Amino acid sequence: MAQTNHTNANLEATARSAAHNLGDAAAEYAGKAGKTVESAIGSAETTLRSMAEQGKEAGDRVQEVAGNLKGAVEKSVGDQPMATLAVAAMLGFVLGAVWKS
Repeated sequence: MAQTNHTNANLEATARSAAHNLGDAAAEYAGKAGKTVESAIGSAETTLRSMAEQGKEAGDRVQEVAGNLKGAVEKSVGDQPMATLAVAAMLGFVLGAVWKS
């Protein structure tokens, strides 16, 4: 019976040690996973900021081009109204033909 108690004590000590080691390993992996997630979130935030800035710059450029185009059309209408009307009609015809096909 003394041998059985000794064996049980060894098994219990082994089980406690294994549980402790398993807990340490789980904590270590959780820490690594947390760092990886934090790194991924940081990279995503950086990428989103960069994309937002590029989108803003593109929007600013489109507004600038639209302003330039508006000025050119207004000048053309003022200087040569019939030619501007003819160009607009041709452009409408071409866009309509492309759209239809």
